[in-house]
Amino acid sequence: MAVQDFLIRQYAKWKLKDVPEAQRDQMTAMISKDPELFKKIAEEIERRKKGGESEMKASMEVMKKYRTELAALLQK
Repeated sequence: MAVQDFLIRQYAKWKLKDVPEAQRDQMTAMISKDPELFKKIAEEIERRKKGGESEMKASMEVMKKYRTELAALLQK
């Protein structure tokens, strides 16, 4: 599990390099709590982008779809 956490943190650091460190840490903590959910979200965003949607629109729509699960993670 420690290796998975390390990899998640490194990926987040790379992908979210323009995001303030405190927010980046919050995001990596959420991802660590439920990596499968974030894998599902990422796959759905990619599928929508391949379908022609912009990354921003695809991300917003997918995040709306999973807002209940994301809110639950914030409460943990």
